[in-house]
Amino acid sequence: MDFGVVLQTDPPARDVVAALRTAEDSGFRYGWTFDSTVLWQEPFVIYSQVLAATKDLVVGPMVTNPVTRDWSVLASLFATLNDMFGNRTVCGIGRGDSARRVIGRPPASLATLAAAMTVVKGLAEGREVLHHGTPVRIPWVRDGKLEMWMAAYGPRALKLAGEQADGFILQTADPDIARWTIGAVRDAAVAAGRAPDDVTVCVAAPAYVGRDLAHQRDQLRWFGGMVGNHVADLVARYGDQGAVPVALTDYIKGRREYDYAHHGRAGNRSADFVPDSVVDRFCLLGPAAAHVERLHELRELGVDNFALYLMHDAKAETLAAYGEDVLPAV
Repeated sequence: MDFGVVLQTDPPARDVVAALRTAEDSGFRYGWTFDSTVLWQEPFVIYSQVLAATKDLVVGPMVTNPVTRDWSVLASLFATLNDMFGNRTVCGIGRGDSARRVIGRPPASLATLAAAMTVVKGLAEGREVLHHGTPVRIPWVRDGKLEMWMAAYGPRALKLAGEQADGFILQTADPDIARWTIGAVRDAAVAAGRAPDDVTVCVAAPAYVGRDLAHQRDQLRWFGGMVGNHVADLVARYGDQGAVPVALTDYIKGRREYDYAHHGRAGNRSADFVPDSVVDRFCLLGPAAAHVERLHELRELGVDNFALYLMHDAKAETLAAYGEDVLPAV
């Protein structure tokens, strides 16, 4: 199992660079950031500094979307970084949440996402594609490579991930939800003529190493609120029973308005509806041994990569504990 760290690009950017350099030194292979350019600083500017400060770390957004930037711009950003630093980027992508909603726009459609993945990957890898009905190729790309890892929860999105994406990102560490979603992605891959393991499986969730569970839950409750934004969309489309497991949909019944000013941050009052049981299922908390146990369970379900959200008051301590105790055991 590979490991990554997910950060927000809060200023000063040098702290993001330093944290990801420390992560690589601790054994992490991936460095991710949010991509919501009103709420945080522009990540692609910072990626160039991260790549320059590290040796092998692979960087990318968790996740970007197909409408914030023109697809040619997005492809050129990745291709430029890859040309400078040797194919050390990955494109995490989804329909869009905070980047879209904070400017009053809805997430993109799955059809738009599917088309964008084809165009961005093709351009970044030097192939000719149709973009806005026009044949386009980036002429300076040589030996480019860009994997597209798609974030998904619902049945149609999981099907698309299995059919097309190089990787699948599940933003919750709940084993039951992981079992259902991974199965759906693999079934779709097989139906599309692919091998089940053609799609890298990445689970992304907050982790907090320590023994004060009540404090850890309060620090990580924001994650259930963030996931709840996507779950609310699923319930609106599919209802709260049948197509999507109750384990994913049931907890949002007390959800009300969501304030993106506190998105992804400990203490987000918009996440007060999230019960302790959901924090325990969706996140990793407790002593290092408890993290190791959950990660072994996820690995048995087919998870190839765990991306650790570090948005709480013990970032350095948790990162150190993973480097010293968790990664060597997993």
